[in-house]
Amino acid sequence: MFYIMANNNLVRLQKYMAECGVASRRKCEELIQMGKVKVNGHVAKIGCKINPKKDLVTVRGKKINKEEKMYYIMLNKPRGYVTTVSDELGRKTVMDLVNIDARVYPVGRLDKDSEGLLILTNDGSFANALTHPKHNYAKVYRVTVRPKVTDEILEALRNGIEIDGRKTAPCDINVITEEEGRVVLEFILREGRNRQIRKMCEAVGLEVARLKRISIGPVKLGMLKTGQTRMLTDNEIKKLLRSSNPADKTEEN
Repeated sequence: MFYIMANNNLVRLQKYMAECGVASRRKCEELIQMGKVKVNGHVAKIGCKINPKKDLVTVRGKKINKEEKMYYIMLNKPRGYVTTVSDELGRKTVMDLVNIDARVYPVGRLDKDSEGLLILTNDGSFANALTHPKHNYAKVYRVTVRPKVTDEILEALRNGIEIDGRKTAPCDINVITEEEGRVVLEFILREGRNRQIRKMCEAVGLEVARLKRISIGPVKLGMLKTGQTRMLTDNEIKKLLRSSNPADKTEEN
């Protein structure tokens, strides 16, 4: 066995991997389960703990180390890019748009046909704070749908739609603009299920022509151009961490 449970310097392997910028904790657990991670030459198991100062950890044969400098990046994701570090199908990924000498990874997801605000980091603790369900960030999306939206449709969407056998949580939806055959809606969600808005709209007979995330909690996309990145400010980082308290909703809308 390559670790000693009595050692107070031990940390969970997936936590250490996330802090090294490999991926989110959940993805790190998947890599461990797939047998892609070794500790001191031995294939790691879920539940393994390591001593970061003594143990050698490799992922797919490459040694990992904890980054000294933490990066917190905002990207205005264009359509056509998948939200992943690498893609087995050879598709363009959001990492193609990030020119930085550090192993960062996206926090959360936007599907290939969606665009807008995406945060990337190499700080595992920060990523965990942003993605943990209890933190309940409000995320705002600007959604263009066809052909038209009735009061009945809006009410159904706001109250929740059953998708994949489970009803979505109530959400706020506002009509931004409306013209013949085209309506722009603002969705404010506090949950993040796979392709949730698209599935909700499909369930009530709406076609999504465009979907763009414009804010996460207190952080707004603003005038950042499509495909461009910038560093989050210290104030934005502090606001995100502060508003991760479920009782504090004042800055999320």
